Amino acid sequence: MLAVDGGNSKTDVAVVAEDGEVLATARSGPFLPHSAGVAAAVDEIERAVGEALAALPPGGDGGRFDHVAAYLANADLPVEEEALARELAARGLGPDVVVRNDTFALLRAGASAPWGVAVVCGAGINAVGVSPTGEVARFPALGRVSGDWGGGGGLGEEALWHAVRAEDGRGPATALADVVKRWAGTATVEELVLGVHFGRVDGARLHELAPGVFAAAAAGDAVAVELVRRQAAEVVVMAEVCLRRLGLLERRAEVVLGGGVLRARDPLLTALLDAGFAARAPHAEVVVCGVLPIVGAALNGLERLGATEAAKARLRARYDPQGAAGRLAGVTGPA
Repeated sequence: MLAVDGGNSKTDVAVVAEDGEVLATARSGPFLPHSAGVAAAVDEIERAVGEALAALPPGGDGGRFDHVAAYLANADLPVEEEALARELAARGLGPDVVVRNDTFALLRAGASAPWGVAVVCGAGINAVGVSPTGEVARFPALGRVSGDWGGGGGLGEEALWHAVRAEDGRGPATALADVVKRWAGTATVEELVLGVHFGRVDGARLHELAPGVFAAAAAGDAVAVELVRRQAAEVVVMAEVCLRRLGLLERRAEVVLGGGVLRARDPLLTALLDAGFAARAPHAEVVVCGVLPIVGAALNGLERLGATEAAKARLRARYDPQGAAGRLAGVTGPA
């Protein structure tokens, strides 16, 4: 079985036997079908597969797998998943290809069963849910145009917006102006704005401002605190809506949190999440996932093959030898 985790910054693959043994792994560049195109994005997967296969002993079936489990960023809509699945099948990787958004891999990596809710808050934000009977809840996750807010990119854009207004007098004073200037190495916020406008600064890098937002909030800056409050509220409401759609709001269900913003476990954000879940989804058991999403992709693939619980445990042990997969303290649910 081939497991794939395609992300905005890298593409991971793992060749996994049906007994759960990880035979080979490899990593290639970012998976960017929206900007690079479907074919070029799948080229990154093939590049990583080639490296993984080169590490295996001679023989085998020449890189044809019984199942391909590909969990990919930027596969936000079913039609996009279908297009990527067709491209992977056309490459001859195997007769059975499943492509889903990478948030489903996060869910399986952090949850104790194949169902529950996952919220990822990294460069962007997304959430999915799966019921015990296999029903799915999800969002388009196309950014502000589809109602999304937050993640490192959203926080960075908001920090710059408030910093500009603080500098020119349209908004309240905020430490975010200094955060922006230090990050950009400029004397004024306006210099950064012009740099982005004229293409001298890549606007996609604004997510790098997110740690500064949390630091300013920790120091008591009112504007930064409100941004952290809003981020917490967005995470909670996305989970709550998935739980409600699936009929899970009134029963115990795991909510898996992942992505760099949530894994960092900022104290203020963590406290706000605790309070938000207690108020809006009190039966949720909230878990911060501490293992790589490739684990979720591989677990889903093993389940597709009908592998045993022992095989799944073997896989988890390969990536999580201390047995802490997903069961990490920080954000907590009911006992």
